[in-house]
Amino acid sequence: GVTVFTGKANCPYYAKAELLADYLQANLLDFKVHKITQHPDKWEQWLHDICEMNGWEHRQSPIIWRELLDRGGKGLLLGGVNDFLEYAQHYYGITSMMLSEEMLDIAEENLQAHIEIEKEEEEIKSLIKPLQIWITSASGPICYQLIPLLANGEVFGMTTEISIHLLDTAQFKEVLCGIVMEAEDMAFPLLRSISEHTEIDEAFVQADIIIVLDDVLLNCEAQSLENYIREVSEICQVYAPLIEKNAKSEVRVISSGKTFVNLKAMMILTYGPSIKPENVIAIATSWESAAKAMLARKLNMNAAGVKDVIVWGNITGCNYIDLSHAKLYGYDCALWGPDNFPRPLLNMIYDSKWIHSEFQSAQSSLSSQVCHCVGMLPAHAVATVLRYWYHGSPPGEIVSVGILTKGQFCIPEGIVFSMPVRFQNGNWEVMTELEINETTQEVLARLAHELIQEKLIALKEIKEMHPYGADEITS
Repeated sequence: GVTVFTGKANCPYYAKAELLADYLQANLLDFKVHKITQHPDKWEQWLHDICEMNGWEHRQSPIIWRELLDRGGKGLLLGGVNDFLEYAQHYYGITSMMLSEEMLDIAEENLQAHIEIEKEEEEIKSLIKPLQIWITSASGPICYQLIPLLANGEVFGMTTEISIHLLDTAQFKEVLCGIVMEAEDMAFPLLRSISEHTEIDEAFVQADIIIVLDDVLLNCEAQSLENYIREVSEICQVYAPLIEKNAKSEVRVISSGKTFVNLKAMMILTYGPSIKPENVIAIATSWESAAKAMLARKLNMNAAGVKDVIVWGNITGCNYIDLSHAKLYGYDCALWGPDNFPRPLLNMIYDSKWIHSEFQSAQSSLSSQVCHCVGMLPAHAVATVLRYWYHGSPPGEIVSVGILTKGQFCIPEGIVFSMPVRFQNGNWEVMTELEINETTQEVLARLAHELIQEKLIALKEIKEMHPYGADEITS
């Protein structure tokens, strides 16, 4: 077993018992010591708690007990310093001849050492600053599914602590409180804190990452496209200045959800001109994943083996699923090779009619499928892209992301357009080396035109909402 010594750091009797214990440990093979020093201000409460937990009666410093490790159960209380002196004399024939002055000097040294150790621990703890993650529309199912993925260590690494802030309107306060309590009950080691926020002015304070999940409810019979765009603009008009004011300068903003993810990213950059464009992206991974799953079902293989499917254009609107660079890994066919040997997907699907008719027409059902999922797929998409952003995407693999264009692939500048990128060293870069055929180029031009029209409608709405400051916002 182990003998446990605990006491006030400045207690001379603790010092006397501690030195006798050190002597015994140095001279006896079977005598093991574990010391717990407490600050004088915390001692009374600590002593009360340990005695209550074990059913002991003890009022003074030190308190000494035996932990019988091989037997289980609570420890065997020895008592205070006099009880330990008797124990040492009775069992080992050894006693302490320490004088009162020596006891006081050592007690003072113990206190100073304890204060220094506490200070060092606080300094180390202050250096480990958790990532501050804010999630908007946090009462929804995407957020609920996303929290465990962020908190389990797989996204940011097993040494990175995080603090999650859930933001929504006051009507969802109870839902947010429930999510907070459930996340706390799960006791994730890397989740430093989780909190709910319904006051918009306190949004995005010290944010490292902002995940925008706001969606508009689509009912085409009741509202026009202009009304939906106005709704998105109004949301971003509130968020963007708060991001500029409260978040860190290098904040990374992710636009996700089921509607207008390109437009949300575009409007955040429009209303927040100081936000770095390379730090705002729209997530296309849900559509990538759904397309891969559809192809895998056709080929009767695992969807994880389908790579490099590209989503171009307006992610939650009119997009184009490009298979011209897609590859298959681990596909069982006549062409043999090692596990990491890629096979061009279009060469493996001999039914070209299926590709050009059924798969392309199925894209509308893909969109419906993604938009009606309960949250697991988009949550996984956000977590995957965040992991890539912080740790790099798999070498050579294509990831589709909505970004602010700079003329890549002859796409006009200044719109948020989904295209192929790679993540490395904490940044992303567009894979401009990819060759695209004339047919794809024509499709991209059409998709760009639609996004430009959407942007023009949004800017028109801005001018109507801000007739006097519109030029400054839209410049």
